[in-house]
Amino acid sequence: MAFYHPKPSYTFHVLLVPKQSVPSLKDFDPKDSAFLTDLYSTVQYIVEEYHLAAYRLIVNGGDYQDFPQLHFHLISDVPPR
Repeated sequence: MAFYHPKPSYTFHVLLVPKQSVPSLKDFDPKDSAFLTDLYSTVQYIVEEYHLAAYRLIVNGGDYQDFPQLHFHLISDVPPR
């Protein structure tokens, strides 16, 4: 699931949250290649759809994680074209 961050810290700031409940990256099953494939294809689609010239995909963990659900931030300071 992907949606705009409710309090964005960047010009472009989208959250990607898996539908399955995973508390953090350390709890993720590394054998779940289907999830990783879906994550990367979703990121590729968003990057192409919004024509992001520069972007970062970030995952926070531990004390840096604001809520106890694995999620990723797709961010860019370059406005989408």
